[in-house]
Amino acid sequence: MIETKTALNSLFIDGNSLTLEQVLSVARKNVPVSLGVSGKANLIKSRKIVEKIVSEGLTVYGVTTGFGKFSEVAVSREDCNALQKNIIMSHAGGVGDPLPRDAVRAMMILRANSLAKGYSGVRLEVVQLLLDMLNEGIHPVVPCKGSVGASGDLVPLAHIALAMIGLGEVEYLGRVMPSEEALRLAKLKPVSLAAKEGLALINGTQYMTALGCLAVADALELVKAASIAAAMTFEALEGISSAYDPRIHEVRPHAGQRSSALAMRKLLEGSDLLSRTKHKRVQDAYTLRCIPQVHGASLDAINHVRGILETEINSATDNPLIFPDSGCVISGGNFHGQPLALALDYLVLAVSELGSISERRVERLVNPALNGGLPPFLTQQGGLNSGMMILQYVAAALASENKVLAHPASVDSIPTSANQEDHVSMGSIAALKAGSVVENVSWIVAAEMLAAAQALDFVSHTPGIGSRIAHHLIREVVPHWDGDRILYQDLHKVHDLLLSGLVTRRVEQEVGPLI
Repeated sequence: MIETKTALNSLFIDGNSLTLEQVLSVARKNVPVSLGVSGKANLIKSRKIVEKIVSEGLTVYGVTTGFGKFSEVAVSREDCNALQKNIIMSHAGGVGDPLPRDAVRAMMILRANSLAKGYSGVRLEVVQLLLDMLNEGIHPVVPCKGSVGASGDLVPLAHIALAMIGLGEVEYLGRVMPSEEALRLAKLKPVSLAAKEGLALINGTQYMTALGCLAVADALELVKAASIAAAMTFEALEGISSAYDPRIHEVRPHAGQRSSALAMRKLLEGSDLLSRTKHKRVQDAYTLRCIPQVHGASLDAINHVRGILETEINSATDNPLIFPDSGCVISGGNFHGQPLALALDYLVLAVSELGSISERRVERLVNPALNGGLPPFLTQQGGLNSGMMILQYVAAALASENKVLAHPASVDSIPTSANQEDHVSMGSIAALKAGSVVENVSWIVAAEMLAAAQALDFVSHTPGIGSRIAHHLIREVVPHWDGDRILYQDLHKVHDLLLSGLVTRRVEQEVGPLI
């Protein structure tokens, strides 16, 4: 039964039909979340199996045994609840900077949705508290490092669970405070964990999935922004539009390539360059001629990763899993992050390439040997002024950093838990890298937009509609460079404009969707 929907600005989850857009609406727009009817029923049904196990004294991993290498150690019925609290306290060992709020919120909605599938055996009130904290804006402080992405994202998820039992710290009402204090102020009570619940709260892939969802969403927006920046550069360098002829892309019909070529045709509509029959060159350099092939390949890769994440969003990823209809409890490895680790490494490669080709376009804009007669470094008084020389330095530094970050995390494995967990995914590291690369590329594309806007000030022809809109919006926040001024201030303004999504929205209002 599909119950996940947005109605009256509220989201109802059932564990089976959450979408990427809905995760983003909760993470970044604070849409409230409630359990759907079937989600509640799922929780109640699976909990009965756990209570039966405890009452009958059966031996089940993580319910009446220790964890990891301690799975062979039996735990008495009297100690079952203490076992669950202990795993939360002992596993909350993260280090590094706290995750941003949107990442924590994404983790919380994803964990609640997975539990609501009804294969984890937790009580209804446990999931309800998680949602109440989310809706009240109580955000656990979650360090960004410490997960190896195999037994689930144990460490970061333990910090969320720690806040649920009234320990650890949270961000609430604009400040960091003890969880117990925040819950009291919000008139909520910490949960006392019962059998299986501590393990269920931390045994999942929601850290890497949350970071992956945010990175994919931002990467898709970057594809659009990169196309707009590329169109501006194309206009400034007086490119040859035949490279985007649909006939070329019909005979190599990769979806992303065709989409990217179409985007370029939309952005260039109305440009005087389209009617030219004579050009300065026979053909353009690859950074202009192969935009559809490069941007398009990245788009296909990002969409592939999106598909992996959309499957993971609605998956049960803890261990053991409880199947209420049969009464079976099965120990397996759905917590292993390998599907995500490989996909997120792929995402890093795809986004890195958007930055790599953008940096090369910045170089063409500022280099007098390559820019087709534009002023050297886009300044009319070169020598006295350095112009936009350093924009390319910044872009080059970020592109080079991305090459280091593009080394796949998923090829590494360090055994944990006394070699019980002898192959780990490192998907958490891939997820962290993905966010860093997306941020780096956003700065590179902003640098291209800033340089291209300056270059367009020198052209005599009428640019296409996409370039005109972007150029106008950039000039609203950054004036033409008549002479040198503080570079970072202008770059930050254009970057803020890019991140606001205003340029993409305005352009798409006129030309239609860009992906």
